[in-house]
Amino acid sequence: MGYSNSHIVRFSCLGILLLFSIVGLNSCGNEDETKEQSTIKLDEDYYEFRGISLQQYDIPAMIMLPDETANIGASTRPEIDHPDSFLWSITLGAKFKLYIEDFGDYRNRVSNKKKELKEQTLFKINYLFQSNDLIVYERTLIVRGSKQASPSVGIEHKSFHVYGQKIIDGITYELRSKDEGCSKNIAVLMAKSIKSFKALEIR
Repeated sequence: MGYSNSHIVRFSCLGILLLFSIVGLNSCGNEDETKEQSTIKLDEDYYEFRGISLQQYDIPAMIMLPDETANIGASTRPEIDHPDSFLWSITLGAKFKLYIEDFGDYRNRVSNKKKELKEQTLFKINYLFQSNDLIVYERTLIVRGSKQASPSVGIEHKSFHVYGQKIIDGITYELRSKDEGCSKNIAVLMAKSIKSFKALEIR
């Protein structure tokens, strides 16, 4: 006994709905995982860096920082300030300033930062590097009434920013560049420093 056209149509619709449901479930399962994407080079070569222990500043971690050969005008010794219980800053010369902040067990720093950047309307955001725990992005001021503006307007309103998170001994540390940003060269060096941030090896 053959199927009528209405049965064939009904089974076809059910098949399509089932297919969309499976695809939807797979996409939801991968929503929290950001595949590493990069248009800049963040390799594991730390030739012009040196390791610094942060143990004496109440962070049980070490970090690789650019040395004087990195050509950023850095002093030979980093200046590390710890103004309050939850905030630190690492300064190398006039250009490199990295902030570290203790956020306890609050894990979603990078994903929340990306949501914040998506919702703001003042700047155009271009990601140069993305992973689950680190982003590097270019921020350009959106010029209103650009048809009447000079072609040069807005060029100087471009900056580069780095934002990351690392978990050490159950504590989430936010690591970021200055609010006003920095040059692309400094952003790349800072991103490499953040990638190197890890717990001290206990011997």
